[in-house]
Amino acid sequence: MADKKSRHGRTLVNAGLVSLFAVFLAGCSTFGTSQPSAVSEPAAPPEIPSTIRAAELVGNWGLASYQNPNDRARTEAAARAQCKNPYVIAQGPNGGVIMHLADEATPQELRLKGSASGRNYIGPEGPAGGERDREIISFDGRVLVTRFIDKDAGTRYGNMVYVRCAPHA
Repeated sequence: MADKKSRHGRTLVNAGLVSLFAVFLAGCSTFGTSQPSAVSEPAAPPEIPSTIRAAELVGNWGLASYQNPNDRARTEAAARAQCKNPYVIAQGPNGGVIMHLADEATPQELRLKGSASGRNYIGPEGPAGGERDREIISFDGRVLVTRFIDKDAGTRYGNMVYVRCAPHA
């Protein structure tokens, strides 16, 4: 009788193990393959080009800034007067422009970036409108107005007005 009980116990244990193994295999989607399943990363949103080309910004600029929008005309005149000591925007080796970031002593290559909203930005690699970017408020080929996205930098620097300097005759 004890032999019959131990045989019955082993049968139950074996049936339980087979059931457990079957459940394990059913949950394994890569059974029989040597490669793990690929984890799909979300695709990066497509980069939107700026409506302003880097070549349009290359050159010598008079630079001034204002906080109050009523001061814009006066600030443009002040920027024009700065052409005797111009701010130079150079073409970058990778298609961007060489400019300063907020609070950076050394200029570096920045990219022109577009956005789904139609706004344009100048800044380092990364999505448009990032904390280190500046938004292009307006640009007509002769006057460029930008504002830093970072609230602190935007408050300290205000609206930056660049007026294209006339070429020397």
